[in-house]
Amino acid sequence: MFGTSLCLLAALSACRSLPDDRKPDLPGTTDNWTAYGGTSDETHFSTLTQINDGNVAQLGLAWAYDLPTMISAVGAPLEVAGTVYLGVGYTHLYALDARTGRKKWDYDPEVTKVAGPKLRMGWGVRGIAYDNGKIFAGTQDGRLLAVDAATGKLLWSIQTTEPGDGRTISGAPRTFNGKVIIGNGGADFTNSRGYVTTYDQKTGRQLWRFFVVPGDPAKGFENKAMEMAAKTWTGEWWKWGGGGNPWNAMTYDKETNLVFIGTGNGAPQNQAIRSPGGGDNLFLCSVVALDADTGEYVWHYQINPGETWDYNATMDISLATIDIAGERRKVLFTAPKNGFFYVIDRKTGKLLSAEPYTEQTWASKIDLQNGRPVENPDARFRLGSFDLRPAMSGGHNWHAMSFSPKTGLVYIPTLHAMRKYDVRNVDIAGWKRADPPNSANGYALPPDAELPAPPPFAGSIQAWDPVNQRARWSVPLKGLINGGTATTAGNLLFQGYADGQFTARSADTGKLLWSFDAHNGIVGQPITYMAGGRQYVTVVAGYGTTAAVQGRMSSQFGWDYRTQHRRVLTFVLGGRVMLPTGEKTEAVQPIVDPSFKIAADKASRGFAIYVQNCVHCHGPAAIAGGQAPDLRASPVSLDAEAFHAVVAGGALESLGMPKFDEFSASELEALRHYIRRRADQTATPSK
Repeated sequence: MFGTSLCLLAALSACRSLPDDRKPDLPGTTDNWTAYGGTSDETHFSTLTQINDGNVAQLGLAWAYDLPTMISAVGAPLEVAGTVYLGVGYTHLYALDARTGRKKWDYDPEVTKVAGPKLRMGWGVRGIAYDNGKIFAGTQDGRLLAVDAATGKLLWSIQTTEPGDGRTISGAPRTFNGKVIIGNGGADFTNSRGYVTTYDQKTGRQLWRFFVVPGDPAKGFENKAMEMAAKTWTGEWWKWGGGGNPWNAMTYDKETNLVFIGTGNGAPQNQAIRSPGGGDNLFLCSVVALDADTGEYVWHYQINPGETWDYNATMDISLATIDIAGERRKVLFTAPKNGFFYVIDRKTGKLLSAEPYTEQTWASKIDLQNGRPVENPDARFRLGSFDLRPAMSGGHNWHAMSFSPKTGLVYIPTLHAMRKYDVRNVDIAGWKRADPPNSANGYALPPDAELPAPPPFAGSIQAWDPVNQRARWSVPLKGLINGGTATTAGNLLFQGYADGQFTARSADTGKLLWSFDAHNGIVGQPITYMAGGRQYVTVVAGYGTTAAVQGRMSSQFGWDYRTQHRRVLTFVLGGRVMLPTGEKTEAVQPIVDPSFKIAADKASRGFAIYVQNCVHCHGPAAIAGGQAPDLRASPVSLDAEAFHAVVAGGALESLGMPKFDEFSASELEALRHYIRRRADQTATPSK
C-alpha cells in the first residue's frame, strides 16, 4: 500500500502544462514571501524560476538553525527583505538572516505562564503575518501581538478572547488595508461561539467583529445575518456556544474587497445535542464573504448543512481566475475535510462545481442545482453507528494546498482514513461535555481495547485539475498526515513528509526530482524567496499537531520528543552544509517494572481519564509520535510523588505540560496504572 514510487492515475496521459490560451492569470511577481499563503490570494505559489525542474537536483543545505525542544514546531515561515520570520511552539518568534541563518532577534510572549487550562486545547501557533514593518501573531491564550519586525520589540498586545472562555488561537492572522484579522478555535473542547475580529495595525484598536453563529435570541442579534442564521437552529443551542470557530482559513480578495472566512464545526459536534430539531445551523462549516471595510455579511455557501461529523471548512481558500466552459471566471477553491473539492464564484458565492477528491461514504454527490450534498441516510447514525469516510481528520486538513497557474493544478496533501461513529450508548438528553465516557463531543468512546488492528489509512499528495474536477496524478505517502505544499513557476512542487523527507517534484508530472533527509518529520509548509540575488527554499522540520497523535501511524517513524532536533532548514543551489549524523532513533522502548502490580479496575478507569485528557498530546493508546514524551518510556509514572508533581502540580508547565490540579489522588493512581499496563502490553519481549 505504501511506497515512494510514483503512482500515476489513469489520467496521467493528460498531465501537461496548459496551452497558452487556457493558462489562468499569474499573480504578481515577488521576490519575497510576505504572507501565510505567499501573497494575499493564498495560493502558496511563487513566480521564481532560478531553481527549476532542470537544476533542482543541485539543491543543497545552505544553513540550519536549531530550535529548542518544544511540543510543536510547525509554524509557517515568512521572508521579507532578507529576513526569515517564524513563530513556533507557543508563539516563540524568531527573525533569522535569510542567507546565513544568523539570529537577529527572538521574542517569547511566555504563553505557558498565563494560558492555564488553555494549554490543554492545542499545540501552539501554525503561522504569523507581516505588514508595514510589523509581525503579527496569535497566542494560545487568545492574545494578538504586534512586534516590530526590525527589533523584535512588542508594540502592542490585545486580548481577542473573553475572560474565562475556551477560545484559543493557533492559526495565522491575515493583513489587508492597514488592518489585521484573527479568528479562534475551541469548539472541540468548550462551549464556544466562534468569531473573527479585525484590528487597526497601528494601534490594536478593534474595528469590527463578525460572529459565526447566533447567540441567545433573548439578548437580541448583532446584525441581520445573525437573525437570519437563528432561524436555522433549534433548541437552546446558545447554551452550548454553537461553535463555528474560524481557526485557520481567512483570505482577502483585493478585486472584490471581500474577506472569505472558512468556518468550523459545531459545539458540540453531535447536532442531536446542540440543535435537537435539526436545521442547517448557519454559518457552521461554510465559506462566508464579508465586506473588508465593515465586516458586514455579503454572501455564504454552506459546505455541510447541519454538520455533525467535525467536518469543518477551515482549510485553505485560494483565489484564481480560470477558464470554465470558455469563460474567464474569478473563483475560489477549497478542499475541506468532507472530501469534496469546491469551485465557487467569489463575487456571488454561486457553486460552480464540486467533486470528491478522496474516498466517500457520507454523501454520493453535491447537487449543483441547490448546492447541497446528497447524504447517505445512514451517515446520521440512523442505525446507531456509521463508518465515516473521510474520517474526522478529513480528506484534507490545515496543511497547505497550493495552486500553480503554470500547470493549472491544485496540489492537495490528502488523507485516506475511516472513523467509526457510535451513538448507541450516548445519553443525548443528559450529555455533559466533561463527563467520561461521553466526552467525545457527543459520540461514544471506543471500548477499552488498546491494541486495535492497524487502520487501513495513509496519505498521498495529488495534483487536482479544478476545471475538469479530476486528479492528474497522485503519489502514495507513508504517513497519514504530511506537510503543506508550495509550488513555483520553475515547475516545482515542494513538500515535506511524515517520514522526514523534504522533496521537490515536477509539478506537471509528479516525478520525484530531489529529496533531503531532514532527520525529523515535517508538517509545516515550505516557502521560497530571493536574497542577495539567489533563490532560497526554507522549511521548518518538526513533527507535531494532529500528525503526531495517530498512534502507530505516527510512531512508525521512530521520532522521539527528546531526541530529534527541531530545525529551520534553508536550501540553495550548490549548498553544502551537512546535518549531524546518527540522529535518527529506533522506536520508543517502553519501561517495564515487574514490581509495579497493575490493577485491572484502576487501569480501566485510567483509560477513560487518558482519552479525555491526554490523548491529544501523548497519542492514542499511549503511543506517542514525537510531539510529546511517550509516557510508556517515562520513569515519571513509576513514582507516585513525581507523577503527582508533574500532572497535578504543574512542575513542567513552563515546558508546555498542562496542570491538571482537579485530578484526585485516586484518578492520578488510575492513570498511572493505565500507562503502566500499556508499557507492559507494548514492550519488546526480552530474548
